[in-house]
Amino acid sequence: MGNNILKTWSIGFQHVLAMYAGAVIVPLIVGKALNLSPEQLTYLVAIDLLACGVATLLQVWKNKFFGIGLPVMLGCTFTAVGPMIAIGSNHGISSIYGAIIVSGLFVVIISKYFSKLVKFFPPVVTGSVVTIIGLTLIPVAINDMAGGEGSADFASIENLILSFGVLAFILLFYKFSTGFLRSISILIGLAIGTIVASMFGMVDFADVEKASWLHVAKPFYFGMPTFEISSILTMILVAIVSLIESTGVYLALGDITKQEVTEDDLSKGYRAEGIAILFGGIFNAFPYTAYSQNVGLVQLTGVKTKSAVFAAGTILVVLGFIPKLAAVATIIPTAVLGGASIAMFGMVVAYGIKMLSQVELEKQGNLLVVACAVGMGLGVTVVPEIFANLPEEIKILTESGIVAGSFTAIVLNILFNMIPSFKSNSANAKMAKTKQAS
Repeated sequence: MGNNILKTWSIGFQHVLAMYAGAVIVPLIVGKALNLSPEQLTYLVAIDLLACGVATLLQVWKNKFFGIGLPVMLGCTFTAVGPMIAIGSNHGISSIYGAIIVSGLFVVIISKYFSKLVKFFPPVVTGSVVTIIGLTLIPVAINDMAGGEGSADFASIENLILSFGVLAFILLFYKFSTGFLRSISILIGLAIGTIVASMFGMVDFADVEKASWLHVAKPFYFGMPTFEISSILTMILVAIVSLIESTGVYLALGDITKQEVTEDDLSKGYRAEGIAILFGGIFNAFPYTAYSQNVGLVQLTGVKTKSAVFAAGTILVVLGFIPKLAAVATIIPTAVLGGASIAMFGMVVAYGIKMLSQVELEKQGNLLVVACAVGMGLGVTVVPEIFANLPEEIKILTESGIVAGSFTAIVLNILFNMIPSFKSNSANAKMAKTKQAS
């Protein structure tokens, strides 16, 4: 009995380690991009760990209303990083949380009907959206590799050596390690990079010393949310992409655990995600989604019960109440973060390309969907003033490169793949006449 409990909690701790780098790096990148103070950054990391735990527990606890009841870990979605930075920079941090709250409500409302909406988001659309999001993140990572935009030592030799050294370490460690160690290669890379940076006096422990050992989560820590239409549209698109990614995770875990995943199960899973996103918006954390990296750990350990993931969720909740531990993550130098980020954000682009590999690219229409969506998304990101003179009602769809690119993908997919072409209609009419004549 004692051995089983120990095994359950040790595997739960492994689940935490496997997703910890992803859970911590998102608030660090967003917080630093929005120039948050060390105290605010510590809160953001702590509340994110707490919200990851709450989101996971909501999903594992299967009941009449929500929860898929599979050993699934939830964490902040990477697809939200670029949109959150863009919204925060253009409309203020309060708009981020207004948009997250509305997107959470949207997910709760559509959870029962989402399977019917999926036809509007085939791989040609979702692959294009994820690729656009990844491409908009790359400049953030490059700036961080140089030490952070506006920093006094921007592009210094020390920063470049540190960031490229961390990137090289992660790649080599991933190449020559296996199993669980490989799954936490980014976490190890961040730790080694911070240790090396401390030897050169680039790490300040003052914020860790000042941080308290215990705190209580505060609703609307960054102030009351504001609701801005283009920001809301952006976060709803992020939520839809996350739901589609989560569907793949749910089905994979259902296959691994030999459990049939029904339409009702998916609906409860989506509803749990919506509640988790709402929680993130109210307590100023992030949107949450199923983490695919933990699926590999379920397969690797062979432990397919919910108890280990329940333990992991509980550990994350406990960590979220200890700001001192959260503050340790905030001392990671920006250059170290940039070295890890370039690999992680590059993976977002690669994942988008992987999604597009499922698309029938022999069809010229699909190529045009991808070409125009990515072109529009990247173009508006680089030259946002192109639509400066449009009426406010239309600018809602053009202020963000992600929204502009996504809208382009959705419309062109309907045009090329859902509306019958003139040629097809003519051919069908001709066949009907032939049948009538015979």
